[in-house]
Amino acid sequence: MSKKYVLAIDQGTTSSRAILFTHEGTIHSVGQLEHDQIFPQAGWVEHNPDQIWNNVREVVGLALTRGNATYEDVAAVGITNQRETAVVWDKTTGKPVYNAIVWQDTRTQKIVDTIAGDEGADRYKKVTGLPLATYFSGPKVRWILENVEGAREAAERGDLLFGTTDTWVLWNMTGGTEGGVHVTDVTNASRTLLMNIETLEWDDAMCEAIGVPRSMLPEIKSSSEVYGHGRKGGLVPGVPISGILGDQQAATFGQACFEKGTAKNTYGTGNFMLMNTGTEPIHSENGLLTTVCYKIGDAPAVYALEGSIAVTGSLIQWLRDNLGLFEDAKDVEYLAHKVDDNGGAYIVPAFSGLFAPHWRPDARGALVGLTRYVNKNHIARAALEAVAFQTREVVDAMNADSGVELTELKVDGGMVANELLMQFQADQLGVEVIRPQVAETTALGAAYAAGIAVGFWNGEDDVRNNWAEDKRWSPADSEDERARQYRNWKKAVSKTLDWVDGDVK
Repeated sequence: MSKKYVLAIDQGTTSSRAILFTHEGTIHSVGQLEHDQIFPQAGWVEHNPDQIWNNVREVVGLALTRGNATYEDVAAVGITNQRETAVVWDKTTGKPVYNAIVWQDTRTQKIVDTIAGDEGADRYKKVTGLPLATYFSGPKVRWILENVEGAREAAERGDLLFGTTDTWVLWNMTGGTEGGVHVTDVTNASRTLLMNIETLEWDDAMCEAIGVPRSMLPEIKSSSEVYGHGRKGGLVPGVPISGILGDQQAATFGQACFEKGTAKNTYGTGNFMLMNTGTEPIHSENGLLTTVCYKIGDAPAVYALEGSIAVTGSLIQWLRDNLGLFEDAKDVEYLAHKVDDNGGAYIVPAFSGLFAPHWRPDARGALVGLTRYVNKNHIARAALEAVAFQTREVVDAMNADSGVELTELKVDGGMVANELLMQFQADQLGVEVIRPQVAETTALGAAYAAGIAVGFWNGEDDVRNNWAEDKRWSPADSEDERARQYRNWKKAVSKTLDWVDGDVK
């Protein structure tokens, strides 16, 4: 095989990475750069799209250089991305009209409330699979059109384009203002509130309800096909760009969750659990999202139920950056190991409200159960436990919706290196937790989608064959202890609700 690698670009919430993967699904080389987290005011989270694009180019160069490779060694490029983060740019200049509004941003709550009207957050759930929430991209685009001078008029003229960051990266990689391809895939489109979950096409009624001109929207393609080629003069000229998956769907694909009922949980900035539900969408009755899991070429789309948790890894960042409890995020495990339990303290990190299964934008973070006995080690442990408790809430909802009890959980993402967290997660769920040998399953899933499209891999069987277990954790706590801790967590959650009202900004 003349081509040795597939290149995955993982445009995430805190950083952009480029990873060269071998045919065996192992990592050959990596480039990674963080980008700025911009917080103009409480509840607002932004990224600079130009910085992201510059970083993507740099990390691709780093991965190739560190791997002693050139574009001629690369069979295909796959892109995975932070899904709901919205970029709006001028197609004639290639310049964003505003910073990217990040999925965690809550500024669109009034827009969401207006759209919901008297029918509430579930008004369009049958059409889109999603509740009306600040999480999704459509209302973010409307905010830009309503608050950036001249944006609405430019959009109506057909001069503005919208995309999630996969679309922004692809457009630039394939030429930008000189013939850039304006495309997204079904997984990202399913997170906008603008796509019909059954037809997999943009829904004119939803575009009108949300207030986004259809002309701004990228073409919806499958997750695995050739969208375009790297532009002349770029780092991968002529190389097919042939895979796009939103980050959580990419991780599900990389974890080989191809059978109905299989599930994975990604521990990143937030936590995202997806369960494959087959080729028919299941509409949740328990606060989960109905989403597209993946679509390979002309094959039928595969759907998933998803539980989205806004703040998990970013809670550890907050303890580090805002409170100064430690200098390195990895040190949270060292502190947590110094104590046997949380000392009665519980953290509910509702910094952006509560996502699944509650969907309560009025919630805000709380640290409860404090006594003079509690020290920073207890708080570190409570932070890790909060990640596991939130995941248990999602698993309970998933079991109820699917009618199938989870028997094991595949895990990935940066936090799965934290063994205390993984053990506590197994204890809380009462099932085995399994970590793969390649924990970078998000980038790997995008690589697989791209490689399958060009014949580098022969479909899902190659993905299954490459997957290998690294470690598993079995439940050790008694059922009584598990129930006691979870009961106290539920009590802590109740203290965060109804916090935001007319008097609180």
